[in-house]
Amino acid sequence: MANKVSNKVVVIGTGAVGVSYAYAALNQGTVDELVLIDINQKRVEAEAYDLSHGVFNGPTSTVVKAGTYADCADADIVTICAGVPQKPGETRLQLIDNNLNVFSKIVGEVVKTGFKGVFLLAANPVDVLSYATYKFSGFPRERVIGSGTVLDTARLCDELSKEFNVAPQSINAFMVGEHGDSILAAWSSATVAGQSVKAYFDAQPNGKERMEQIRYDVMRAAYKIIEGKGATYYGIGMGLARITRAILRNERAILPVSALVEGEYGEHDVFIGTPAVIGSSGIVRIIEQPLDAEEKQKFADSANILRGYQEKVHEYLK
Repeated sequence: MANKVSNKVVVIGTGAVGVSYAYAALNQGTVDELVLIDINQKRVEAEAYDLSHGVFNGPTSTVVKAGTYADCADADIVTICAGVPQKPGETRLQLIDNNLNVFSKIVGEVVKTGFKGVFLLAANPVDVLSYATYKFSGFPRERVIGSGTVLDTARLCDELSKEFNVAPQSINAFMVGEHGDSILAAWSSATVAGQSVKAYFDAQPNGKERMEQIRYDVMRAAYKIIEGKGATYYGIGMGLARITRAILRNERAILPVSALVEGEYGEHDVFIGTPAVIGSSGIVRIIEQPLDAEEKQKFADSANILRGYQEKVHEYLK
């Protein structure tokens, strides 16, 4: 512990998502020490070597290296990007069985080191694997965060920015629910400069259809990207880096993540996408979105789908 560099992040899994995340974190100057772990030792050493050559032109003198699970002992964040990737035409929920085996081993190795930081998860299905990590680790719920709807929300704001001809950062809107096919847009709370997005669409002849088309396009974005190039990684890499910055700088920023709800939205014992306040301890509190009756039902349906798949975690633990 005496030689620990402040703001240390360990990335487990150096596939496209893991490396994109490491690259984004390096460029944002958030991390003082960045450690990469992968079962392919030759590859992980090459990735660390390559990234380290970017430090000269980066904002800070980040230490980048290939490491082992022992490096997790004094890490602030362990980000798990390992897992079986999604194939064309495959839903995220179809990945559960194979990735439960992977995560059980990884989480077990990390916990054995005495890790006391925050788990950040990116592998799919992220909501279910966040729940699995919560169960495998025995950590309190605030210290297990899934990437959740951080990427879906970015996609929604990108679509709405074109509609309103403003920057995506000027849109205040969230995607909530499963990071998957049952996801929904929280139209009731969406605003642009205080103006209701829902009211804007309601005033148009085909506004309802337009809102559903936007939600559908956001939900199907990953499938479109996977069909074209095999995987999505830049957007999620930057989303993970944003969550990382909020933790390491104790920003108390409101970000859409996968969190364990216990009473919020009337739901219990399910990891699901929702805005939350993120700080150095992980999730400070969940920000429940005001939903209309239709949205509440869709959110409940999404939660029920996820709870059903979480049963695979319970079965695995038997």
